[in-house]
Amino acid sequence: MTRRSSPLARVLSSALAAGVLLATSACSDDGDTDGSRASAVTASPVAEKAAPVATKQPTATPTPTLSEAGARTALITEADIEDDWTQVKQTEAENWHDSLLIGTVDVSDFLTAKADAADCQRLLDSLFDDDLLGRPSGVSALRGFVQDDSRLLYQVASYDRTDPQDSLNWMATLPEKCDQFTATDGSEQRTVQVIETKLPDVGDAREGLRVTVQGRTGGEDATLTLDVAAVRVGNDAITVTAGGLSGDEHDSVEQAVKFGTQRLEDVLAGKTPAASPSEIE
Repeated sequence: MTRRSSPLARVLSSALAAGVLLATSACSDDGDTDGSRASAVTASPVAEKAAPVATKQPTATPTPTLSEAGARTALITEADIEDDWTQVKQTEAENWHDSLLIGTVDVSDFLTAKADAADCQRLLDSLFDDDLLGRPSGVSALRGFVQDDSRLLYQVASYDRTDPQDSLNWMATLPEKCDQFTATDGSEQRTVQVIETKLPDVGDAREGLRVTVQGRTGGEDATLTLDVAAVRVGNDAITVTAGGLSGDEHDSVEQAVKFGTQRLEDVLAGKTPAASPSEIE
């Protein structure tokens, strides 16, 4: 026979069960002294997954492009090279070619390194053609000056599709490869010497040479001395060739390199070059 519990007993039983649950909860709270108690509340989506911090990628600075007008503005003036240099017409400067630079390099001078003869031939040809760094792949401008029997040719050019540094690296090898050699033009023989020269620390890279050619011109013995320099500024470059039968013009080349590089850098930066060297120093 089943015995039913009375309503009073059921009420007491429920109350007792509730008391046990409360006691258990209290014990659990008291034991959480180290902060490691797991929460029954689910963390919010924002707390669970923080938004990633956006990383700003550096923006590459575009290489300034030298325009035709900019190349002309970057050309030096008479004030930049001092002394008694006088500017000549562009058509005259474009047609300067010294006959003493014409000749075929004697390969027999290069017994153990015949390949060097090609570099020496390239040097003579590029000096005659006024393209020491090769033909510009972009815009170019030139200006010529005369002083007594000496001439100075200054060029600014862009090499945006070629690398002028390759030509500068080639120039750096010439004092060793072409320190002295012979070039012949018909029955005429000429002795050529190449040495390194120092330039002001300007631009991104630079090379300087002095080329001396001893031979005959007009039936008389003559010595042609040329100081040549090239300075790279990014993908652009300046080249200077100065000299003649009167001796070296290294001081003028240094001035042209120093102030000419500053003019080119100003143009590329969107600035107006200084009117005279005194405004730069």
